Amino acid sequence: MSRAATLPLHPLLARAAAEPQQLHWQSWAALAPGPALIVLGAVHGNETCGAHAIARVIDALHQGRIRLRRGRLTLLPVANPLAFAQGTREGERNLNRRFVPRAQPQDYEDRLTRQLAPLLAAHDALLDLHSFHTPGAPFAMVGPLDNDGPREPFTRAEEEMALARALGVDQVVQGWLQVYDRAAQARGQAPDDEGIGTNEYMRSQGGYAVTIECGQHQDPAAVAVAERAIHGALARLGLADVPAPPTCTGPAARLKDVVLRESEGDRLARDWRSFDPVRAGQPVAWRADGSPVPAPFDGCVLFPFPEAGVGRELFYLAEL
Repeated sequence: MSRAATLPLHPLLARAAAEPQQLHWQSWAALAPGPALIVLGAVHGNETCGAHAIARVIDALHQGRIRLRRGRLTLLPVANPLAFAQGTREGERNLNRRFVPRAQPQDYEDRLTRQLAPLLAAHDALLDLHSFHTPGAPFAMVGPLDNDGPREPFTRAEEEMALARALGVDQVVQGWLQVYDRAAQARGQAPDDEGIGTNEYMRSQGGYAVTIECGQHQDPAAVAVAERAIHGALARLGLADVPAPPTCTGPAARLKDVVLRESEGDRLARDWRSFDPVRAGQPVAWRADGSPVPAPFDGCVLFPFPEAGVGRELFYLAEL
Protein backbone atom coordinates (compact mmCIF):
# COMPACT_ATOMS: atom_id res chain seq x y z
CA MET A 1 0.00 0.00 0.00
CA SER A 2 1.05 3.61 -0.51
CA ARG A 3 2.31 5.76 2.32
CA ALA A 4 -1.00 7.63 2.25
CA ALA A 5 -2.65 4.30 3.04
CA THR A 6 -0.47 3.96 6.15
CA LEU A 7 -2.30 6.88 7.75
CA PRO A 8 -4.42 5.70 10.68
CA LEU A 9 -7.46 4.00 9.20
CA HIS A 10 -10.69 5.78 9.95
CA PRO A 11 -13.30 3.28 11.21
CA LEU A 12 -15.24 3.70 7.95
CA LEU A 13 -12.17 2.72 5.95
CA ALA A 14 -11.32 -0.17 8.24
CA ARG A 15 -14.86 -1.45 7.84
CA ALA A 16 -14.63 -1.20 4.06
CA ALA A 17 -11.39 -3.19 4.06
CA ALA A 18 -12.89 -5.82 6.37
CA GLU A 19 -16.11 -6.21 4.36
CA PRO A 20 -15.12 -6.32 0.67
CA GLN A 21 -18.48 -7.79 -0.34
CA GLN A 22 -20.30 -4.63 0.73
CA LEU A 23 -20.30 -0.96 -0.18
CA HIS A 24 -20.67 1.66 2.54
CA TRP A 25 -21.76 5.19 1.69
CA GLN A 26 -23.50 7.99 3.53
CA SER A 27 -25.98 10.51 2.14
CA TRP A 28 -27.37 13.84 3.30
CA ALA A 29 -30.39 15.71 1.94
CA ALA A 30 -31.25 19.33 2.72
CA LEU A 31 -34.84 20.57 2.73
CA ALA A 32 -33.95 23.29 0.22
CA PRO A 33 -33.77 21.99 -3.37
CA GLY A 34 -30.46 21.92 -5.18
CA PRO A 35 -28.13 19.72 -7.21
CA ALA A 36 -27.13 16.22 -6.14
CA LEU A 37 -23.39 15.51 -5.86
CA ILE A 38 -21.69 12.15 -5.34
CA VAL A 39 -18.01 11.83 -4.37
CA LEU A 40 -16.06 8.59 -4.86
CA GLY A 41 -12.76 7.50 -3.38
CA ALA A 42 -10.57 4.43 -3.97
CA VAL A 43 -12.02 3.40 -7.33
CA HIS A 44 -8.46 2.10 -7.58
CA GLY A 45 -7.52 0.47 -4.30
CA ASN A 46 -3.96 1.80 -4.15
CA GLU A 47 -5.17 5.39 -4.65
CA THR A 48 -6.16 6.08 -1.08
CA CYS A 49 -6.04 9.87 -0.74
CA GLY A 50 -9.70 10.24 -1.69
CA ALA A 51 -10.81 7.66 0.87
CA HIS A 52 -9.03 9.49 3.69
CA ALA A 53 -10.32 12.88 2.54
CA ILE A 54 -13.92 11.68 2.29
CA ALA A 55 -13.70 10.20 5.78
CA ARG A 56 -12.58 13.61 7.08
CA VAL A 57 -15.51 15.33 5.37
CA ILE A 58 -17.95 12.76 6.80
CA ASP A 59 -16.62 13.55 10.27
CA ALA A 60 -17.04 17.27 9.62
CA LEU A 61 -20.67 16.73 8.59
CA HIS A 62 -21.44 14.58 11.62
CA GLN A 63 -19.79 17.10 13.95
CA GLY A 64 -21.60 20.07 12.42
CA ARG A 65 -18.48 21.74 11.06
CA ILE A 66 -20.03 21.40 7.59
CA ARG A 67 -23.79 21.74 7.16
CA LEU A 68 -25.64 20.91 3.98
CA ARG A 69 -27.84 23.88 3.13
CA ARG A 70 -29.43 22.67 -0.11
CA GLY A 71 -29.49 19.70 -2.45
CA ARG A 72 -28.14 16.20 -1.81
CA LEU A 73 -24.68 14.83 -1.07
CA THR A 74 -23.46 11.22 -1.16
CA LEU A 75 -19.98 10.28 0.02
CA LEU A 76 -18.53 6.85 -0.76
CA PRO A 77 -14.98 6.61 0.64
CA VAL A 78 -14.08 3.21 -0.82
CA ALA A 79 -15.65 2.36 -4.17
CA ASN A 80 -13.56 -0.80 -4.62
CA PRO A 81 -13.28 -2.49 -1.20
CA LEU A 82 -11.45 -5.60 -2.42
CA ALA A 83 -8.71 -3.61 -4.14
CA PHE A 84 -8.51 -1.28 -1.13
CA ALA A 85 -8.11 -4.24 1.26
CA GLN A 86 -5.40 -5.70 -0.98
CA GLY A 87 -3.62 -2.36 -1.48
CA THR A 88 -3.77 -2.94 -5.23
CA ARG A 89 -5.06 -0.95 -8.18
CA GLU A 90 -7.60 -3.64 -9.06
CA GLY A 91 -9.61 -6.29 -7.30
CA GLU A 92 -10.06 -8.67 -10.22
CA ARG A 93 -9.91 -6.06 -13.00
CA ASN A 94 -9.90 -2.28 -13.43
CA LEU A 95 -13.20 -0.90 -12.11
CA ASN A 96 -12.67 2.28 -14.14
CA ARG A 97 -12.71 0.39 -17.44
CA ARG A 98 -15.87 -1.21 -18.84
CA PHE A 99 -18.01 0.55 -16.26
CA VAL A 100 -21.16 -0.75 -17.91
CA PRO A 101 -23.75 -2.79 -15.97
CA ARG A 102 -23.98 -6.38 -17.19
CA ALA A 103 -27.04 -8.56 -16.85
CA GLN A 104 -24.72 -11.45 -15.97
CA PRO A 105 -21.77 -10.15 -13.92
CA GLN A 106 -18.53 -11.96 -14.69
CA ASP A 107 -16.22 -10.72 -11.92
CA TYR A 108 -16.00 -8.67 -8.73
CA GLU A 109 -15.87 -5.33 -10.53
CA ASP A 110 -18.91 -6.27 -12.59
CA ARG A 111 -20.81 -6.79 -9.34
CA LEU A 112 -19.59 -3.43 -8.04
CA THR A 113 -20.69 -1.75 -11.26
CA ARG A 114 -24.22 -3.13 -10.89
CA GLN A 115 -24.42 -1.48 -7.45
CA LEU A 116 -22.65 1.76 -8.31
CA ALA A 117 -24.28 2.53 -11.65
CA PRO A 118 -27.79 3.33 -10.32
CA LEU A 119 -26.22 5.28 -7.46
CA LEU A 120 -24.34 7.50 -9.92
CA ALA A 121 -27.39 7.90 -12.14
CA ALA A 122 -29.38 9.24 -9.19
CA HIS A 123 -27.08 12.30 -8.98
CA ASP A 124 -26.36 15.34 -11.12
CA ALA A 125 -22.60 15.56 -10.67
CA LEU A 126 -19.73 13.23 -9.80
CA LEU A 127 -16.38 14.06 -8.24
CA ASP A 128 -14.02 11.06 -8.55
CA LEU A 129 -10.82 11.30 -6.46
CA HIS A 130 -7.67 9.61 -7.78
CA SER A 131 -3.87 9.78 -7.58
CA PHE A 132 -1.09 8.88 -10.03
CA HIS A 133 2.07 6.82 -10.29
CA THR A 134 4.92 9.28 -10.88
CA PRO A 135 5.62 12.63 -9.16
CA GLY A 136 3.78 15.64 -10.51
CA ALA A 137 1.30 18.42 -9.83
CA PRO A 138 -2.40 17.69 -9.19
CA PHE A 139 -4.87 18.27 -12.02
CA ALA A 140 -8.53 17.82 -12.94
CA MET A 141 -9.88 15.90 -15.92
CA VAL A 142 -13.04 16.65 -17.86
CA GLY A 143 -14.69 15.01 -20.86
CA PRO A 144 -15.68 16.13 -24.33
CA LEU A 145 -16.96 19.43 -25.59
CA ASP A 146 -20.69 19.57 -26.21
CA ASN A 147 -21.51 17.34 -29.17
CA ASP A 148 -24.18 15.07 -30.63
CA GLY A 149 -21.78 12.42 -31.93
CA PRO A 150 -22.30 8.68 -31.48
CA ARG A 151 -19.42 7.95 -29.07
CA GLU A 152 -19.92 10.38 -26.18
CA PRO A 153 -22.72 12.89 -26.82
CA PHE A 154 -22.77 15.63 -24.21
CA THR A 155 -24.55 18.90 -23.42
CA ARG A 156 -23.07 19.94 -20.06
CA ALA A 157 -19.46 20.79 -20.89
CA GLU A 158 -19.73 24.33 -19.50
CA GLU A 159 -20.98 23.10 -16.10
CA GLU A 160 -18.34 20.37 -16.03
CA MET A 161 -15.51 22.77 -16.79
CA ALA A 162 -16.74 25.24 -14.16
CA LEU A 163 -16.72 22.46 -11.55
CA ALA A 164 -13.21 21.35 -12.56
CA ARG A 165 -11.90 24.91 -12.27
CA ALA A 166 -13.38 25.22 -8.77
CA LEU A 167 -11.46 22.33 -7.19
CA GLY A 168 -8.26 24.13 -6.20
CA VAL A 169 -5.82 22.70 -8.77
CA ASP A 170 -3.88 24.64 -11.37
CA GLN A 171 -4.45 22.46 -14.44
CA VAL A 172 -7.43 21.01 -16.27
CA VAL A 173 -7.17 18.32 -18.96
CA GLN A 174 -9.84 17.61 -21.59
CA GLY A 175 -10.63 14.73 -23.88
CA TRP A 176 -9.99 11.35 -22.27
CA LEU A 177 -12.18 8.95 -24.27
CA GLN A 178 -11.17 10.01 -27.77
CA VAL A 179 -7.48 9.44 -27.02
CA TYR A 180 -8.14 6.23 -25.09
CA ASP A 181 -9.91 4.97 -28.21
CA ARG A 182 -6.71 5.68 -30.13
CA ALA A 183 -4.87 3.40 -27.69
CA ALA A 184 -7.38 0.65 -28.42
CA GLN A 185 -6.88 1.12 -32.16
CA ALA A 186 -3.10 0.99 -31.68
CA ARG A 187 -3.62 -2.41 -30.02
CA GLY A 188 -5.58 -3.52 -33.05
CA GLN A 189 -8.94 -3.29 -31.28
CA ALA A 190 -12.09 -1.45 -32.19
CA PRO A 191 -13.14 1.17 -29.62
CA ASP A 192 -15.53 -0.51 -27.19
CA ASP A 193 -16.70 -0.33 -23.60
CA GLU A 194 -13.15 -0.60 -22.18
CA GLY A 195 -12.76 3.16 -22.29
CA ILE A 196 -15.93 3.72 -20.26
CA GLY A 197 -15.26 4.63 -16.63
CA THR A 198 -17.30 6.24 -13.89
CA ASN A 199 -17.16 9.67 -15.55
CA GLU A 200 -18.21 8.44 -18.97
CA TYR A 201 -21.05 6.45 -17.45
CA MET A 202 -22.20 9.51 -15.48
CA ARG A 203 -22.35 11.56 -18.67
CA SER A 204 -24.30 8.82 -20.42
CA GLN A 205 -26.96 9.14 -17.70
CA GLY A 206 -27.42 12.89 -18.20
CA GLY A 207 -25.04 14.07 -15.47
CA TYR A 208 -21.53 15.46 -15.59
CA ALA A 209 -18.32 14.38 -13.90
CA VAL A 210 -14.81 15.46 -13.00
CA THR A 211 -11.86 13.31 -12.02
CA ILE A 212 -9.20 14.98 -9.92
CA GLU A 213 -5.73 13.47 -9.83
CA CYS A 214 -4.59 14.63 -6.39
CA GLY A 215 -0.87 13.84 -6.60
CA GLN A 216 1.43 10.87 -6.42
CA HIS A 217 0.11 7.77 -4.65
CA GLN A 218 2.80 8.02 -1.96
CA ASP A 219 2.44 11.75 -1.29
CA PRO A 220 0.66 12.42 2.03
CA ALA A 221 -0.20 15.92 0.74
CA ALA A 222 -2.59 14.33 -1.76
CA VAL A 223 -5.14 13.84 1.04
CA ALA A 224 -5.30 17.60 1.62
CA VAL A 225 -5.66 18.16 -2.15
CA ALA A 226 -8.60 15.73 -2.21
CA GLU A 227 -10.27 17.35 0.81
CA ARG A 228 -9.86 20.81 -0.72
CA ALA A 229 -11.42 19.53 -3.94
CA ILE A 230 -14.49 18.29 -2.05
CA HIS A 231 -14.83 21.69 -0.40
CA GLY A 232 -14.47 23.32 -3.82
CA ALA A 233 -17.27 21.19 -5.25
CA LEU A 234 -19.55 21.92 -2.29
CA ALA A 235 -18.91 25.65 -2.64
CA ARG A 236 -19.28 25.70 -6.43
CA LEU A 237 -22.62 23.88 -6.31
CA GLY A 238 -23.85 25.92 -3.35
CA LEU A 239 -24.42 22.82 -1.24
CA ALA A 240 -22.60 24.07 1.85
CA ASP A 241 -20.96 27.21 3.16
CA VAL A 242 -17.31 26.18 3.06
CA PRO A 243 -14.23 28.17 2.02
CA ALA A 244 -13.77 27.95 -1.74
CA PRO A 245 -10.24 27.30 -3.04
CA PRO A 246 -8.82 29.58 -5.75
CA THR A 247 -10.35 29.14 -9.19
CA CYS A 248 -8.17 27.77 -11.97
CA THR A 249 -8.08 30.39 -14.73
CA GLY A 250 -5.41 29.05 -17.12
CA PRO A 251 -6.03 27.32 -20.43
CA ALA A 252 -7.05 23.67 -20.38
CA ALA A 253 -4.71 21.09 -21.85
CA ARG A 254 -6.18 18.89 -24.58
CA LEU A 255 -5.22 15.21 -24.74
CA LYS A 256 -4.18 14.45 -28.30
CA ASP A 257 -1.98 11.35 -28.47
CA VAL A 258 -0.95 8.17 -26.66
CA VAL A 259 2.06 5.89 -27.09
CA LEU A 260 2.02 2.21 -26.14
CA ARG A 261 4.89 0.08 -24.91
CA GLU A 262 5.59 -2.28 -27.81
CA SER A 263 8.23 -4.42 -26.07
CA GLU A 264 9.87 -4.83 -22.68
CA GLY A 265 12.91 -2.89 -23.88
CA ASP A 266 10.97 0.31 -24.57
CA ARG A 267 11.77 3.03 -22.07
CA LEU A 268 11.00 6.65 -21.31
CA ALA A 269 13.70 9.11 -22.36
CA ARG A 270 13.81 10.58 -18.84
CA ASP A 271 11.91 10.58 -15.58
CA TRP A 272 8.99 12.57 -16.91
CA ARG A 273 6.36 14.18 -14.73
CA SER A 274 2.88 15.04 -15.90
CA PHE A 275 2.85 18.48 -17.58
CA ASP A 276 6.57 18.46 -18.32
CA PRO A 277 6.81 20.39 -21.64
CA VAL A 278 8.05 18.81 -24.85
CA ARG A 279 8.88 20.28 -28.24
CA ALA A 280 7.93 18.76 -31.57
CA GLY A 281 10.60 16.24 -32.55
CA GLN A 282 11.98 15.86 -29.02
CA PRO A 283 12.42 12.19 -28.00
CA VAL A 284 9.94 11.29 -25.26
CA ALA A 285 10.86 7.59 -25.21
CA TRP A 286 13.18 5.10 -26.86
CA ARG A 287 12.18 1.83 -28.47
CA ALA A 288 14.05 -1.35 -27.63
CA ASP A 289 16.02 -1.07 -30.90
CA GLY A 290 17.25 2.41 -29.95
CA SER A 291 14.93 4.37 -32.24
CA PRO A 292 13.38 7.50 -30.72
CA VAL A 293 9.70 8.14 -30.10
CA PRO A 294 9.51 11.89 -30.82
CA ALA A 295 6.76 14.26 -29.77
CA PRO A 296 4.67 15.05 -32.88
CA PHE A 297 3.78 18.54 -31.63
CA ASP A 298 4.65 21.09 -28.97
CA GLY A 299 2.85 20.16 -25.78
CA CYS A 300 3.33 18.28 -22.53
CA VAL A 301 3.62 14.73 -21.21
CA LEU A 302 0.77 13.22 -19.19
CA PHE A 303 0.51 9.96 -17.25
CA PRO A 304 4.06 8.72 -17.86
CA PHE A 305 4.16 5.11 -16.66
CA PRO A 306 7.63 3.52 -16.87
CA GLU A 307 6.28 0.18 -15.56
CA ALA A 308 3.54 -0.10 -18.21
CA GLY A 309 3.07 -3.61 -19.54
CA VAL A 310 3.55 -4.45 -23.20
CA GLY A 311 0.55 -3.17 -25.15
CA ARG A 312 -0.37 -0.65 -22.43
CA GLU A 313 -0.01 3.12 -22.35
CA LEU A 314 3.59 4.28 -21.81
CA PHE A 315 2.64 7.97 -21.88
CA TYR A 316 0.05 10.43 -23.17
CA LEU A 317 0.64 13.77 -24.85
CA ALA A 318 -1.46 16.89 -24.51
CA GLU A 319 -1.52 20.21 -26.30
CA LEU A 320 -1.58 23.34 -24.17
